[in-house]
Amino acid sequence: MNITKENVDALNAVVKVDIVAEDFQAKVTEVLNDYRKKANIPGFRKGHVPMGMVKKQYGKSVMIDEVNKLLQESLNKFLVEEKLDILGNPLPRVQDDFSWEADKFSFEFELGLAPEFDVDLKGKNKITEYNIIATDELLDSEVENIQSRYGKMSALDVAEEDSNVTGTFVNEEKGINKKSTFLVNDLKGKKNEKKVIGAKVGDVIELDTKKLFEDDHKLQHVLGVSHDEAHDLDIKVTLTVEEITKTELADLDQELFNKLFADGSVKSVTDLKEKIKEDAEKQFQQQADQQLLNAVTEHLVDNTKFDLPAEFLQKWLQTAGEKELTSEEATEEYAKSEKGLRYQLIEGKIMKDNDIKLEYTELLDYAKGFIKAQMAQFGNMNPEEKELNDIAGRVLSNQEEAQRLQSQLISQKLLSFYKENMKFKTKEVSYEDFIKEVYK
Repeated sequence: MNITKENVDALNAVVKVDIVAEDFQAKVTEVLNDYRKKANIPGFRKGHVPMGMVKKQYGKSVMIDEVNKLLQESLNKFLVEEKLDILGNPLPRVQDDFSWEADKFSFEFELGLAPEFDVDLKGKNKITEYNIIATDELLDSEVENIQSRYGKMSALDVAEEDSNVTGTFVNEEKGINKKSTFLVNDLKGKKNEKKVIGAKVGDVIELDTKKLFEDDHKLQHVLGVSHDEAHDLDIKVTLTVEEITKTELADLDQELFNKLFADGSVKSVTDLKEKIKEDAEKQFQQQADQQLLNAVTEHLVDNTKFDLPAEFLQKWLQTAGEKELTSEEATEEYAKSEKGLRYQLIEGKIMKDNDIKLEYTELLDYAKGFIKAQMAQFGNMNPEEKELNDIAGRVLSNQEEAQRLQSQLISQKLLSFYKENMKFKTKEVSYEDFIKEVYK
């Protein structure tokens, strides 16, 4: 057997594999002998079927099977030994004159090679790192929300300016059917308030989603749509009023503080606001980190230039999935996936050049931390280590779940690396301003 590689250009190569009978004949004979021992053919005792008959019936199919096995093993071994960094999988070239009756077989495979490039991490102040702070207005609003949640609620016959309205929002075309509660005061504009104030249970009100609430997040929550959808949503929805209530705010006293924090750590409104601020800014940090990672990704993809074996990848995409694609469909799929592929290559290059690795023990600990946090939500604050290990082992045995957790952990490692090795323009903003700047 002989394997050779010919470079077409820097991004494409062809591997040729020549196989002769000596390479596979011994294995074919072994398999046929095994068939002969087990074959049940009328007129012959088991194990006494003539080899000529076995060869005639099974010889060609066994030979084809063994050649294909040898071909795959040899090609994979060659790629590893030659340390070829390929994209996609090798594509066999169709040979019109190929025959299984020949004395020698030649197979050719097209390869798409990963490009060589450098990643520049030294671009100064081109990316903004946000520090999101909890403003006094936000803290006051959260305190009032707490007072409302723990306040006394009474039913009303008619919706008023400061009442809560519960109802179902519907738009069949957009698939919206969401039961939500909102405060009439949260509606934006007198036109919308006028439609709701005076409404009774059972009334059906038509509302425009454009500028229905002061911010997109409220619209997102009320209608059950994504933030991006809420930002651009301009449709009519019907609201069927199901309940109207009014809340008498709870007093900000020690009784309320103890309900919120049973450990007695909050003894004043100032303490309460500090707790709210701490929790809010911890959540804000997660959003700021995700935004920073997205911004770095965009920056690196836009500023790291290299070519890809596009023609090869489009051809590979035609047969890579469960359903074979047409040439046009593969071209369209490549256009959609090219950016993600480019970042995968950049990410891999950064990790390789900077020795950023992910050990299984790290992934296991990360999975256990994730599981522990979930268990704490259901009141199990101190699960046993064996229980955590058992659950984490089951989670990581699920390939899809393991890949999801692995991707999250790699993102955390890369974000830490970027923060240490890149220079960002820092900006302190309120959460409202962050949303306006990032999702504008």
